[in-house]
Amino acid sequence: MNLKWTWKLRPMQACVMGLMLLAGTAQAQDRDAATRASGNLSPSALSGTLAKLRGSGTIALGYREASVPFSYLNARQQPIGYSIELCKALVTSIEDAINKTLTIQWVPVTSDNRIAAVTSGKVDLECGSTTSNLERQKQVAFSPIMFVAGTKVMVKQGTAIRSFRDLAGKKVAVTAGTTNEKTLRDLDAKFKLGIQLQVVPDHAQGFAQVAAGGADAFATDDVLLYGLIAENAGKGGKFEVVGDYLSYDPYAIMFRKDDPQLAQVVARSFQELAEDGEIERQYKRWFLRKLPSGTSLDLPMSAQLQTIIETMVIKPE
Repeated sequence: MNLKWTWKLRPMQACVMGLMLLAGTAQAQDRDAATRASGNLSPSALSGTLAKLRGSGTIALGYREASVPFSYLNARQQPIGYSIELCKALVTSIEDAINKTLTIQWVPVTSDNRIAAVTSGKVDLECGSTTSNLERQKQVAFSPIMFVAGTKVMVKQGTAIRSFRDLAGKKVAVTAGTTNEKTLRDLDAKFKLGIQLQVVPDHAQGFAQVAAGGADAFATDDVLLYGLIAENAGKGGKFEVVGDYLSYDPYAIMFRKDDPQLAQVVARSFQELAEDGEIERQYKRWFLRKLPSGTSLDLPMSAQLQTIIETMVIKPE
């Protein structure tokens, strides 16, 4: 089953996105000199997370159970996905930096507890579908952007819901701790829609609520909705994603704040992955080819993400 869709931006939305990308590019370029200077460090020179990893020989990676195709469990209950592969590449870069092979410890996280898992040290890298925004950057740090998504609504085919205004008085599932939850609450308050929000612990349960008739719609990032529809194809019921984008959400790998050595390794690793073409190869693997379930999202890379990847390899003069 192929699910074809395209990315469309209105002029004002495109302008806002452009400003966001320019800000991210400037930050990346400011870090470039520092990241180039960093390399293999002696054990005595290590600090923060790198010192911790060198000492323990183990790195904890947080994963999601149902964020298709970014981070989810396969039939063998093993974490797989686009974010998982990029995190594995980061682990290799960290191993090179500390000159030690690391054992990966997989730790399940949810939308609601993922930030706390990072800040508390329970996980060292969070490999999911997490939006990098200014509010979260006060608590944690983020890698360069690896995907750009946006909040949309999924409904059963044949329903009358076609825009956010049609959600007035409806039961709408949202995942706890997500930017989507905040978006729906803000939208409801602004337009006085009387939405009956049903906060669920994960995306799979949000989908299940609509499938079982317990909710009229499920609101989350569009790419996750398409992933859930693809993974559940042939299991009864037909679903569709409707309406305009209600928010724009740039995804990134999350790690602890105020850890300059780790930040340098992450930034340098993403630059190398972009230069080598590995980010695009992984994108094709998870968004254009068939997933392990046999379905495909058939999602070409957006112009926005292509630009982001290109800026990662731009050298400052």
